Amino acid sequence: MSMLSLLSSPSFLRRVLWADAITGLGCAALHLAFTDALVQWLGLPSALLIESGLVVLLFVLLAGALALQRTPSRAGLMLLVAGNLAWVAGCVWLLVAGPIHPTPLGQAWLAVQAVTVLLLAELQWWSGLRRGQGAMAAA
Repeated sequence: MSMLSLLSSPSFLRRVLWADAITGLGCAALHLAFTDALVQWLGLPSALLIESGLVVLLFVLLAGALALQRTPSRAGLMLLVAGNLAWVAGCVWLLVAGPIHPTPLGQAWLAVQAVTVLLLAELQWWSGLRRGQGAMAAA
């Protein structure tokens, strides 16, 4: 199986969507369950951690709902990709020009999130929106 056919496979897209949902759930759980510890370790404000945890839960629901669909909707995928890209932009902004000063661990946390979420958005774009719609419609 070639890389392009793998990327355009409906099962690959569903796996990426599940990966997004599961990693998002882990991130939200950390932000919401361990807020006080993360404030100390990461140097991020508790309000930011709580609000971001709640927002991520919405995207977990969207990614999970899309993963359960035989053919995920184009609009849903576009919304998820746009949300992921907004998350990346927010992480980069907090690292570069934001009003807060994260600890070195907090900087690493933001950088890892930005890279991970950018990768997920790219895989969703490539396998679901750019390449996969024809393959998903044929499945």
